[in-house]
Amino acid sequence: MSLIRPAFGPLAALAVLVAACSPPLPSGVDSNRLQNAVGDAVGDPNTCVLIAEAGTGRGVWRYGTSRACGLAWPACSGTEVRTVEQLMKTAGREGAEIWASCPSHADRSRTVAWAAGPVPGRPELVFTAVMEGPNTPPGVVLGDKLRGALERGGLSPAS
Repeated sequence: MSLIRPAFGPLAALAVLVAACSPPLPSGVDSNRLQNAVGDAVGDPNTCVLIAEAGTGRGVWRYGTSRACGLAWPACSGTEVRTVEQLMKTAGREGAEIWASCPSHADRSRTVAWAAGPVPGRPELVFTAVMEGPNTPPGVVLGDKLRGALERGGLSPAS
């Protein structure tokens, strides 16, 4: 455990600096409310959700630890692997919807689910998400849960 602690300080400082440089959430959106809604819907230690500007991919908000957001998982399309940030830099930026899931371990004991698309009611924003574990729902379910959480969290206007 002592090997992790020295690295955590600089990583935490870097996260604060990155957050300070990121564009803000839209006016009137409470970050804590959004955090709680996403946590209630899709919260898990191996879950990462990123929200970014649609045109630039510039991060606006993140749910999940640096570890969860930085791990590479099977992309569920061939043999490639990717991180949720890599997905944001490609498909997520264009607002394409992606719903995928597949085994994340050779013994098929765990799965990974991917979800990406435009933030409902906010055409200027997109989201990408990844969840991995032994009971991970399919990507389409992850996406549905996340869209509901974005609305409950105040990011997506109620329809």
